[in-house]
Amino acid sequence: MSLIRKITVCLLGVGTLLSPAPSVSAEDSKAAGHYVDVGIPHVPLRLWTEESGSGEPVLLIHGLGESIYTWRSFLPNLARSYRTIAVDLKGAGKSDKPNDEAYGILDQAALLKTFVEREALSRLTIIGHSMGGGVALALALDLNRTNPGALKRLVLISSIAYRQQLPYLGFMKKPFLGSDGRFALPPEVLVYAGLYSSYYAPSKITFDAVRTYAHPLHEPAGQRALIKMAEQIVPPNLQRLVARYRTIQQPALVIWDADDQVVPPSLGKKLAHDLANGRFEVLKDCGHVPQEEMPKETIALVSAFLN
Repeated sequence: MSLIRKITVCLLGVGTLLSPAPSVSAEDSKAAGHYVDVGIPHVPLRLWTEESGSGEPVLLIHGLGESIYTWRSFLPNLARSYRTIAVDLKGAGKSDKPNDEAYGILDQAALLKTFVEREALSRLTIIGHSMGGGVALALALDLNRTNPGALKRLVLISSIAYRQQLPYLGFMKKPFLGSDGRFALPPEVLVYAGLYSSYYAPSKITFDAVRTYAHPLHEPAGQRALIKMAEQIVPPNLQRLVARYRTIQQPALVIWDADDQVVPPSLGKKLAHDLANGRFEVLKDCGHVPQEEMPKETIALVSAFLN
């Protein structure tokens, strides 16, 4: 039996999980968050952010198919010492999902640069996971070029950074997509399949995580946005970006997982080497999402680096 068939059978046995989660508006949510408009004049585009704590700012950027939810352990812990800000990327979570083509790494980095400028953030630490790590690298390069001094530190967790095969992109293709371009399977099935391939210990995957990540995918705009992000995950000028990694002089912590099946640890080691002041740390018995699978250990590494 194939992996997807096993997962489908497993989830179909839990009827409540496959029922769409109740619609949650900004007003109904218990999360302490707000929208920030990062659009251009007459073309608004809102990113949903959640913030807590005070002090030097720390910006958390999630990966493909994720949302602010992935930082649920980081926010309260880092907020004890820092102004901690998590943001849903364009097309993810509660952020806007316009019907356009601008969902690539550089598009997301440009929006976050606008966010940094409008929030007047300085001495900033950026933490990015997976695709969010790629966005963090592009954002760091842009900030260093146009706003020297804005960026203080960089933390990259299982980050994309080089050209490689990404196994979970197969979920964005047929037979997982129907003839109308929408998902042919319930979003919960695809979310669970993605998490299953990312976790070292799939038993740690919770129903709450599956339902939270699947919620925006019950709408056509959410499905389209995820597909566009996956299609554009490799920047067209990737080699030029890679050549500029050495120009990032800020201290950088690169955290990887010994059993990462999505982005090999060898690429993490290469990234730490290519950054001017990179430090490489490896977690054992962990997959591609250490902030969820081993949050205490991951937060300990980050906190020690920040301090």
